[in-house]
Amino acid sequence: MLRVAIKGAGNWGKRLIGAVHGKSAKIAFTTAVTRNPSGRQDLSDGFGLKLTIDYAAVLADPAIHAVVLATPHSQHAAEIIAAAKAGKHVFAEKPFTLTRADAEAALAACEAAGVTLLVGFNRRFAPAYVEMSRRIAAGEIGSVRHIEGQFSGPGSYQTAAGNWRSNQTESPGGAMTARGVHVIDGMVALAGPINNVFANSLRQVHEIDVDDTTSCLLRFAKGATGYLGTLHAATPFYRLHVFGSNGALEMRGETELIATDLAGKVERFTFDLADKERAVLEAFADAVAASVKFPIPKAEIINTGAVTEAVAQSAKSGKAVAIA
Repeated sequence: MLRVAIKGAGNWGKRLIGAVHGKSAKIAFTTAVTRNPSGRQDLSDGFGLKLTIDYAAVLADPAIHAVVLATPHSQHAAEIIAAAKAGKHVFAEKPFTLTRADAEAALAACEAAGVTLLVGFNRRFAPAYVEMSRRIAAGEIGSVRHIEGQFSGPGSYQTAAGNWRSNQTESPGGAMTARGVHVIDGMVALAGPINNVFANSLRQVHEIDVDDTTSCLLRFAKGATGYLGTLHAATPFYRLHVFGSNGALEMRGETELIATDLAGKVERFTFDLADKERAVLEAFADAVAASVKFPIPKAEIINTGAVTEAVAQSAKSGKAVAIA
């Protein structure tokens, strides 16, 4: 059993805790690091967690094997480096970091310490994505030529002006940090690294200082092209459409996959809904048990972060941004 502490037990952190509490034989939360222990009695009463404000004490505790970070994005790099130096395995929520330089520093610290690191890209565990990935790897649609992605939702309508997410520093590129980064991660895993980004990102309806409409054109190092749209103030929608030399696969939501061949024949597949949060946390525990240091390759983590950073840079400059 992997015994973990969580830092950042807000709404999403609580969801992660609940995904495995009393359900998993692989991973268990024991401690929560919170700024206000007296105000988070729900974590103690509901999950039996020990509450503390002292992250350093958690890192020094030999009974804690790993940390889960669901903190503001700009804090991730320093928190990951501190955990790695203490010999703790790390599960970091997405986005991993807000800059490529921070990502490289955090990954280097984990590699030097020999700890396992996993980024919380839970949508890799959506059943339709798992099947799409399997089919592409098997060559069913030939070589990947083009990918279109869309991930939007209304969540930021409920983001208060004082919330840590409600500013350009923590949420550059509009919905990229909340939603778009999931699509980029999926694209990079399927088609390899992205090396060029041209983006538009606008604030059209928001009162908070975060763009609500973001879109970008992508070029992949292996030759494919791509498009991503991610809206922060829209109806919920998730789609990933991969066009190959011999056909196409379109993922709509988490449980529907549509396969189309060159003759236009369409096959539709549906899957049972999966608990993605439990799946990704248990994958982390499995990686620790198997001594797998980077279940998601380091190059993919860095490229996904670099693309997220490039979207904000391109939108600001009005020019394409090359990624080395």
